[in-house]
Amino acid sequence: MRIVIAGLSITSSWGNGHATTYRGLIRELAARGHSVLFLERDVDWYAQNRDLPEPPYCETRLYSDLAHLRREFSDEVRAADCVIVGSYVPEGIAVGEWVISLAGGVTAFYDIDTPITIAALDRGQCEYLSPELVPYYGVYLSFTGGPLLDYIERQYQSPRARPLYCSFDPGVYFPEPTIAQWDLGYMGTYSEDRQPSLDALGLSAARSWPEARMIVAGACYPEDIEWPPNVSRVTHLPPSEHRAFYLSQRFTLNITRAEMMRAGYSPSVRLFEAAGCGTAIITDDWPGLETFFEPGREILVSRSAEDTVRYLRNVTGEERRRIGARARFRALKEHTAERRAETLETYLIEARTGARVR
Repeated sequence: MRIVIAGLSITSSWGNGHATTYRGLIRELAARGHSVLFLERDVDWYAQNRDLPEPPYCETRLYSDLAHLRREFSDEVRAADCVIVGSYVPEGIAVGEWVISLAGGVTAFYDIDTPITIAALDRGQCEYLSPELVPYYGVYLSFTGGPLLDYIERQYQSPRARPLYCSFDPGVYFPEPTIAQWDLGYMGTYSEDRQPSLDALGLSAARSWPEARMIVAGACYPEDIEWPPNVSRVTHLPPSEHRAFYLSQRFTLNITRAEMMRAGYSPSVRLFEAAGCGTAIITDDWPGLETFFEPGREILVSRSAEDTVRYLRNVTGEERRRIGARARFRALKEHTAERRAETLETYLIEARTGARVR
């Protein structure tokens, strides 16, 4: 198939989780014989921080504005077997209307921020998707599963709302014997709604156990945050350094954004990357977690700083390694980018034929 994707960014992962998802998915689509054109708005933030300016598995083209997009790529959209528009694309509503009006093949909206998008649609304040557009996309691809998919079909008349979760690359994320430098690590761009959970489950644990060694990696944190003295900081880690970061920790902490926690069924890419490395994960609790990893066996759930400290102090090294190994086995079976590419293929066939594909 010839697939055209208009997404937020594939060339820069700086403060942008979308890039990791697009890179893995498109790489596997290419490996399965598909041809992909990725269209990215050329904006200063990503232009100054491009860590993969020319992905080797797809054609990437930058456009300066909507007029440029329409002028240069209308023929590509008409001829494609599938055109996908991603969440947070600048002027995404206009881009979607353009795609719907021209596309000759299957159209899809890929929502990497589904709970946030739906909350904004409910308020009438979404900048990149309108309620009127949803029924015209042949498939609504969602980072979130569970009941929210039924809501999208019922409330916004999507013909097909389907989960297409994030994933990881087993060739990049895998275990290796190392000596851990940190008792607990966390990686994530600053988010106002996620910070209270990071403080409650991570920073408060560090404060209550001063001997613990913790590290937080991520951009955009306010300068007025008071970091405990036993918490180190890294402003940005490119994807090439993620594996080493996970391997340097005894445990890694997963924190979920508030809207995604309320919706449930919203795993983060960091969850699968850490599992791929065999690093034991401590996570906040949210509906649907058990559909991805088994709590207590493949992942540890923390609801307080006391829970986090208890895991750090009481889980033996042998049990920690077993938990990490079980999570890796589950991730290899169900959460690789290859599996997501296979899943996307079935959805596109389903949309094209009208038949439900198993």
